[in-house]
Amino acid sequence: MVDFDVVELGEADNPEVGETAPDFTRPLVNEEFWENASLSDVTDEGATLLVFYTMDGGFPATYIWNELRERGWDDDNDLRIVGLSISTPYEHKTLIEEREMAYRLFSDPANEVADAYGISYDMDGMAGISEPRPAVFLLDEDRTVEYAWVATEWPDFPEYDEIERAIEER
Repeated sequence: MVDFDVVELGEADNPEVGETAPDFTRPLVNEEFWENASLSDVTDEGATLLVFYTMDGGFPATYIWNELRERGWDDDNDLRIVGLSISTPYEHKTLIEEREMAYRLFSDPANEVADAYGISYDMDGMAGISEPRPAVFLLDEDRTVEYAWVATEWPDFPEYDEIERAIEER
């Protein structure tokens, strides 16, 4: 059994349902290559589930992406699923290959996007290092938030059944 402390993350100041999610441009990685893309480039294609997660090497990333792959929401709905973490494009490429993921991942090593979304937290014991707290935003084509979940502690995982209901109700 893994032994770790639960960490309270405090208040977040994230975009809420009905608000417009901040746009950003970062490298967007897929199984073949990466290129700069904006969130609005993705949402222009249709509804998007934006998933913030901790770095690629941590167990939360594995759990979250395995669950999303198993649920297949992007297969059953007109939905794009994209992730975002502080991991580099090279680390994202490895995660995509190892997990056999069909998802695209934004790379934000400076954690500036999480800052803009009000969901950044300083990693305990690591001076100058922050990452996004786990968070999920369901966005329409105009980046309007239709569903939002943000972790209040680490580790914490989304309520997948709630996300599924939000997707089905769109």
